[in-house]
Amino acid sequence: MSDARANVKDMPSPVTDALTGELRIIPAHDAPFDDVVAVFGTKGDPAHCWCQWYKIPGSDFRNVGDEALRDLLEAQVRAGGAGPGLLAYDRDTPVGWCAVEPRPNLERLPHSRTIAGGTPDPDFDDPSIWAVTCFVVPRAYRRRGVGRALAEAAVEYARARGARLLEGYAVDPSARSGAPAADLFPGTVTMFENAGFSEVARPKADRAIMQRRLRG
Repeated sequence: MSDARANVKDMPSPVTDALTGELRIIPAHDAPFDDVVAVFGTKGDPAHCWCQWYKIPGSDFRNVGDEALRDLLEAQVRAGGAGPGLLAYDRDTPVGWCAVEPRPNLERLPHSRTIAGGTPDPDFDDPSIWAVTCFVVPRAYRRRGVGRALAEAAVEYARARGARLLEGYAVDPSARSGAPAADLFPGTVTMFENAGFSEVARPKADRAIMQRRLRG
């Protein structure tokens, strides 16, 4: 697995048999932005947020249009560096997105009661603590392990870029009866557990803070 830690592209997939080809996961800045757009689609929450919810204060977010939010994500993807996410492919078809980057990039996290009140590591200026905040998988590719594979790849991606701790903010569907798929965008407890994360806090009955220590 040493090669996988150096390069997410080569990560073996646990869902190869569930899709038409071999699942391939790469940093979003190595992909055409049109492929990110294809995953986010034109309807639903992803097309109205573009993974900017935790990056823009609430009062400002409401005044930013969908096209401007998309442009912000495109600029972040093109900037490279640490984050902002990973893209999964089934052969040449983009089938999933995972937002993963250092917590200091996410200005709104400290203002979330669920997150700031639950994490055991409240220094939101620490660049060695990363966060997985969002998964987007088009309907046709759900329930095939794409999210789990992205969570596992996020671990390797963050570790290779110096993170010492990776944190997620999972939903527990067993405590939220009938939760629609749109509400599961932070990832589920089971998905994170399968990627080696442990629950470290339960700020709400249906929300868990999940962490995986990567070094130190």
